[in-house]
Amino acid sequence: MSHDYKALITRWFEEVWNNGSDSAIDELFHPQGHARGVPQPDSDLIGPAGFKTLYHPFRQQFSNIHIHLEEILVDGDRVATRWTATLTHTGSTPELAATGKQVTLPGSSFVHYKGDKINEAWNYMDMTLLYHRLASA
Repeated sequence: MSHDYKALITRWFEEVWNNGSDSAIDELFHPQGHARGVPQPDSDLIGPAGFKTLYHPFRQQFSNIHIHLEEILVDGDRVATRWTATLTHTGSTPELAATGKQVTLPGSSFVHYKGDKINEAWNYMDMTLLYHRLASA
């Protein structure tokens, strides 16, 4: 069966990140899938439940999340995408009080699908730059 991986990756970013759909994670992420690289470069979040350990706290800390897909490249069941995230820091953590700042950061994701679900994803978003921008005047 052939899958439209460009449509699947677009749906992931639109539903999960832009619309905040928790149920889309369960639908689009393989039960034994791996999400690597966020929040730390050596992070490995396994399955939808593992991914949600990052997702829920991130969405509590940031609102107005919008990810614009700049470029999508598909090779078989592998997808590379370059994206720009715009988000507003509205939630506090023990390390950093809410700033109300809107920040824009570039990122990229490299995804390997198993059927119509994300099986492996390698993600890059400079979290150090994010927190630097939030902490600066």
